[in-house]
Amino acid sequence: MKFDLVDVFASANPLTGNPLAVVHHGDALSTQQMETLTRWLGFSETTFLLPPTEPGADYHVRIFCPRGELPFAGHPTLGTAWAWLNAGGKPAKEGVVVQQCGVGLVEVRITDETLAFRAPPLIRSGPLGETELAEALALLDLPREAVLDAVWADNGPGWQLLRLASAEAVLAVPAPARGPVPTDLAIVGPSREPGIDWEVRTFFAGATGAIIEDPVTGSLNASLGQYLFETGLATESYVAAQGRCVGADGRAYISREGDDVWVGGKVAAVSLGGTLAGV
Repeated sequence: MKFDLVDVFASANPLTGNPLAVVHHGDALSTQQMETLTRWLGFSETTFLLPPTEPGADYHVRIFCPRGELPFAGHPTLGTAWAWLNAGGKPAKEGVVVQQCGVGLVEVRITDETLAFRAPPLIRSGPLGETELAEALALLDLPREAVLDAVWADNGPGWQLLRLASAEAVLAVPAPARGPVPTDLAIVGPSREPGIDWEVRTFFAGATGAIIEDPVTGSLNASLGQYLFETGLATESYVAAQGRCVGADGRAYISREGDDVWVGGKVAAVSLGGTLAGV
């Protein structure tokens, strides 16, 4: 079996986005083998390409993070679509790849410089409860008055979204060391930096409870876009920056077309066609 390493949501510089391993012909592996390989690689996600089983799908992907399988994730969606296309995949519909995953069919649009996926519907939205908010504030060591809004932004990963007053406030939050499993927290704030509209940080708990800060998170940027457009805090399109607290410098390009929100990003090859042995 072959696998590719790709950089998703990179900015202008190489190795600034979120790394992803894409395993081709994943149907040769058991679920346990997929979980074991994902934990060993240590990336936030690893994906496994399989033949589609749903009408209209170009391929089927299973998405794993170190703590288990995910029904959907954003940077694995763009990275897997890129790897499938680069390996010779031909979409049934010109200019659009249709991915089958745990949340159903997800469209990925092909442009000259980026790929963009249509944000899936939210599984859960609305304000966080007082208990949930108190737990999030304690984990991030934030006072209640620092949070302008706190909502569910759940589209597979169970994101809880806290909106702060500024990008500076977002960047100043200390990353927690440990948290309950699952923990899926995001903080966002408006930016005054040229070329950037929103600063984003996300934190999730690994299998042991150690908190990991993600370099760039497509699923959260999708649900964030739905929230910002719905509340009128963003119109038409914007650029989100993420990862600068962990040595990355990612960019997500978010746009709205009618009722649809699209999440775009660049994908760059790091290593192609590696061989898996002894899995």
